[in-house]
Amino acid sequence: MDEPVLVLNRNFEPLNVCAMKRAIGLIVVGKAEVLENGRGVIHTPTTTFPRPSVIRLSYMIRRPRPRVKLTKKEIFRRDNYRCQYCGQPSPHLTVDHVIPRHKGGEHSWQNLVSACPACNRRKGGKTLQEAHMRLLREPFEPTASASYLFGHHLKHNAEWRKFIEGW
Repeated sequence: MDEPVLVLNRNFEPLNVCAMKRAIGLIVVGKAEVLENGRGVIHTPTTTFPRPSVIRLSYMIRRPRPRVKLTKKEIFRRDNYRCQYCGQPSPHLTVDHVIPRHKGGEHSWQNLVSACPACNRRKGGKTLQEAHMRLLREPFEPTASASYLFGHHLKHNAEWRKFIEGW
């Protein structure tokens, strides 16, 4: 019952991922329909319910375009788990402020990069020019496309691909 279920808007736009229990609740009260069921069924004493993989809401949800949350994990993901100073992949990445906070740097997508501990220590509280370092790539805010938001689920839910890649 803990498997993820892809929830689509009425127009087939991917909205979010919910738990199986929530998806079945939406189906039972008539707020959603099953589009993909590759997981079998759930038996109750009186009824049998499909174990959905993808559901579509029966009504349209209007919402603003989603944005990727500014978190340490998302910064590492944006930077492909590589230090943005030396380019080496590292299992022990840190987050570095390109312009240090004490020098007026903001806590924003455009000022945060992944850095290995050695490069982060070398740069310290200096600017790039003071530390004689340069970035491999300018930091940016990633776009919240469906493949970016839900793509990591595709490894275990291949049937989602046709719903995610079109958006």
